[in-house]
Amino acid sequence: MPGPILVRGGPDWSRFRILRVVIPVLLLLIGIFTTYYTVPSDSVGVVLRFGRYSATKDPGLHFKVPFGVDEVWTLPVKRQLKLEFGFGSREYNNEDQVPEEPEVEKSMVTGDLSAALVEWVVQYRVSDPRLYLFHVRFPGQTLRDLSEAVMREVVGDRTVDEVITVGRQDIETVAAARLSELTQAYQLGVTIDQLQLKNVNPPGPVQNSFNAVNKAQQDRESMINVANGDYNKVVPRAEGQAEQKLSEAEGYRQKRVNEALGDVAAFRAMLAEYVKAPAVTRKRLYLETMRDVLPALADTWIVDASVTQLLPMVKSAAAGGGK
Repeated sequence: MPGPILVRGGPDWSRFRILRVVIPVLLLLIGIFTTYYTVPSDSVGVVLRFGRYSATKDPGLHFKVPFGVDEVWTLPVKRQLKLEFGFGSREYNNEDQVPEEPEVEKSMVTGDLSAALVEWVVQYRVSDPRLYLFHVRFPGQTLRDLSEAVMREVVGDRTVDEVITVGRQDIETVAAARLSELTQAYQLGVTIDQLQLKNVNPPGPVQNSFNAVNKAQQDRESMINVANGDYNKVVPRAEGQAEQKLSEAEGYRQKRVNEALGDVAAFRAMLAEYVKAPAVTRKRLYLETMRDVLPALADTWIVDASVTQLLPMVKSAAAGGGK
């Protein structure tokens, strides 16, 4: 006899009844966890609704439309970012910070057709999040390209000595100003805080020769400074001595002039007295002259032709008033 015939009915949906509970609960949880977001204190949140810019949110807790309707991008607008050129740090927080080909990036040609290896850093901040995200496709790479173009332009206008030694400050100032102009013209939404040169060296094959020339220049400057120091010591002292001699000569001149004027005044007064009484004045002059002359003749012998006796001019007699 043939066996029993099995008749299959419709699918058994009883096992899927639990999905009626799991799916709504799962959607509810997803909605809850995608409704709120937090913006860090050093950043702002840029809200995109269906991929289009919607709003910019300040730091803190915020809410948005869940299920991917609203998307939030955070930008560190209060943190200083940097780009490194010609070298790369091991730790970095900016994906555009480290160069891909540092050796190629730092190799430059100066205005006198010499080669130089230039390393520099650009520090900047995101000032306009909307422009930074939506106006340029790759703002970080665009800023790198602008900075490299500016640096090559500035270095190409200067000699290798200016680039490596005395012109570093001027290069930093000019390059930073030019880069700020270009970022505003391209509307990158960033602000350039600082451009700083790091290591600037000649290529390896000429490094030793350049160091020798640089050392010679430093020795020259040192010798000039020493000579200027000696000059500043000797010349002011000589000028002071000259001023002193001139002052002494001027004082001596004034003294002689005053003495001469006094002698003239005394002679004129004596002449007036002589005119009034010639004999008396003549005798007075004689006596005054003898008073000045005789004390100096203490050890002198005077010979009188009319007598045979020698008259000594004794010191005691001269000092005692002529005994």
